[in-house]
Order: sequence, then structure tokens, then C-alpha cells
Amino acid sequence: MQDTMSHEDDGLSSLRGVGRLLYQKASPHQAMTCNKYPRVCRTKGSQGPDCCKKKCVNTDTDKLNCGMCGKKCKYPEICCNGKCVNPLNDRNNCGGCKKKCKKGLKCGYGMCNYA
Repeated sequence: MQDTMSHEDDGLSSLRGVGRLLYQKASPHQAMTCNKYPRVCRTKGSQGPDCCKKKCVNTDTDKLNCGMCGKKCKYPEICCNGKCVNPLNDRNNCGGCKKKCKKGLKCGYGMCNYA
């Protein structure tokens, strides 16, 4: 009986009633949201240097916050350098960001000089 009591104190003894994948131990960094501490977004391992709605994002590449918080790119656009572009026909971002077609070639279906 003594052994079962000692395991209950650590909070890990039984996951019954709680999905194992949903169970997470509280992290000391959970209280540090970027709306209160903006510098948390500039730390190593952060999702991005900008803070939008309490989340660290990169407004240069995030298609839900492209160029600024809340600016969403439409389908099939992607966010390149803070601007929504269509990689299927944009000569400067053909098939992806910064993939420029050579002079005289057009971008079609994300490929330069598509026949």
C-alpha cells in the first residue's frame, strides 16, 4: 500500500481517464507568452521572431500572418518576404520563394518555361 501512495504524489501514477497523448507535464516556459515577453520569440528554437496573438511566428514566411499579424494569403498563394505571391505563375517566386525565372522565361504551373 505504501508503494502506490508514493507514486501518486508525482502525478504520473495513473493516466486513466486522460489520453496518454494529451497528457503533458506543465512546462516552466508556459507562462512566458510573447504578448507579455516579446523577446521570447527571439530565443533559439522559437517558431519565429514576431508575436501574433500570443504565438511566435515569422511574418516573412507565415501564410496566416504574411507581412503583418492577421494578413492571410489566399489559396494557392504562399508568403515570400512578407508578401502573398502565387508560386504557380510568379516569375520571381516560381515554384517557391526566391526561385526566379531567367530573363525571357515565363512561370507556368510553378515551372520556368513550361511548354
